[in-house]
Amino acid sequence: MPTPPENRELSPYTGWTRAHWETTADRLLLAVRPHASPRAALVDLPGPRPSWSGPRSDGLEGYARTFLLAALRAAHGDDPHGHLDRYAEGLAAGTAHPGTTGPDSWPRMADTRQAVVESASVALALRLTRHHLWDHLDSRVRERIADWLLPALGPSPVDNNWWLFGLTVAGFLQDAGIETDRAAATVDRALERIEDWYLGDGWYSDGDNRAFDHYNPWALHFYPVLHAHLSDDRALLDRYGPRLRAQLDAHVHLFDTNGAPLPYGRSLTYRFAAAAAPWLGVLTGHTPLTPGATRRLASGSLRYFLDRGATDARGLLTLGWHGPYEPVLQSYSGPGSPYWAAKGFLGLLLPAGHPAWTDPEEPLPAERADTVRPFGPTGLLVQTTAADGVVRLHNHGSNHVGDPGTDDPGYSRHAYSTRTGPTGAPDPADNHFALLDADGRATRRGPVTPLGSGPDRALSRHTPLPGVHVVSAVLVHGRAEVRAHLVLGAPEGTPVRQTGWTVHPDGPVSQLHPVHGYAPEVTELPTGGTLQGPAPTRTPALNGTTSGPAALFVALASLTAEADPAPVPDLANVQVSDARTLHVTWQNGTTSRLALDAPEPEDQ
Repeated sequence: MPTPPENRELSPYTGWTRAHWETTADRLLLAVRPHASPRAALVDLPGPRPSWSGPRSDGLEGYARTFLLAALRAAHGDDPHGHLDRYAEGLAAGTAHPGTTGPDSWPRMADTRQAVVESASVALALRLTRHHLWDHLDSRVRERIADWLLPALGPSPVDNNWWLFGLTVAGFLQDAGIETDRAAATVDRALERIEDWYLGDGWYSDGDNRAFDHYNPWALHFYPVLHAHLSDDRALLDRYGPRLRAQLDAHVHLFDTNGAPLPYGRSLTYRFAAAAAPWLGVLTGHTPLTPGATRRLASGSLRYFLDRGATDARGLLTLGWHGPYEPVLQSYSGPGSPYWAAKGFLGLLLPAGHPAWTDPEEPLPAERADTVRPFGPTGLLVQTTAADGVVRLHNHGSNHVGDPGTDDPGYSRHAYSTRTGPTGAPDPADNHFALLDADGRATRRGPVTPLGSGPDRALSRHTPLPGVHVVSAVLVHGRAEVRAHLVLGAPEGTPVRQTGWTVHPDGPVSQLHPVHGYAPEVTELPTGGTLQGPAPTRTPALNGTTSGPAALFVALASLTAEADPAPVPDLANVQVSDARTLHVTWQNGTTSRLALDAPEPEDQ
């Protein structure tokens, strides 16, 4: 299938047009066909391992997520490769004998919890193509599909964004006139639950644990807003649309000028699903972005991954970030999981004549000006630099932690960027402040308590050891970062370590400089590959020891893709006026004051 020619007049930043999106969707869908079951009800893709739900569930996942892509591709009736006919056959075969071992049989939700997730993609695809597909199915097939979908109307088996899968199934059933009262109750119950997690300024927590990541725009906003739009429910859209707009005002700052979304959180293998919410904003009119900026963001993100090996020689999306990268996966990730990237094709719901496809591309915030801004109630602070397009996110508010005694690399670091790490076990953690035991083992960060943020700063507190508390802060300007940690209650002479940005030899420049409390030497820790590429990598580190009941440690850090950058001490002069207060004079002569005077917690 030939690649359409670039159009640099219409798309000066990416060269891509709607034809590139359609061609990419067709290529992805044609590539999975050889891996379909006899009647196309399961898509059993190759991969390094099955998910924890098993191969049968993985086959359903491969079907459901590629069906959603086919629905977006064909929603306007343009289906030159007959994608919908194949998925219609799969619907009939998969629901003929669900829960059995037949070659095409789907698992039941009562037996396989993951089927609840996939039911949402099936239902949304049916809703988007109802007049092209559902209305033409045999009535007996429609009855079987409805019977398979109905269990999704029960309470969510997982108390997080999973509530929205039932909402999505309910929206389709309402449209189809099936169990409409029960479906309406499911919608109300789901929206009521996620309301408990809405914290304002466009931000939800993904459950009760202060988990903030890329799920916010393309899951927690995506399903309610799209449901309101497809239902033509003005009251719901008036409620959830402004929240989407507020989220997009933050979300747009998390895209590098090279197209990369910020790799922060879990399920990163969904890749360009990050483009779904900006498309949804244009679709519903609830967006701060112009049509040209939206397409520049979305096309840039899709190109970023395709240009860096996200698909293999067979044209299949791999389990990873650029190419295959197992550390980025979760136990629920299976070979079909990456195809939730289909959500990023939501723009195909817009007609070809829409300004999002016909207006010239416009620049992203990261390439127009330097940006420093806190993200509402999250404790997150974004820092971008127009000179190199790098995006950095400083984390002083996420409370999503892994198994007891461990930190989740996708959530627990103090900072993330579009061009670095994070490192993974057994490598030392990047962008981490730790106390070290007698064997040199570093403490984990664990749950954090946000202590506030401002236009150029964020603060938090964590407890690395019983009775020991650390108040952490970051203060930023341009590409410079002042990183400060106040250690309270540690035994005299306890070793500490601050690590910086982990970079590859051909990547950006990572700088780290001691200001107060650390030894003068900057060391390098041996670290391996990251989602940005294979080993070797370089991770700078500073070391010090505590002194007294309140020990302050201050460093300057920088991550930059500028050529021959000035040393980071040239960017800021930091003076420590007392045990808890810093005065900073930046390179341009402006000044800032940072006080680590948060109240000390009572020991439990």
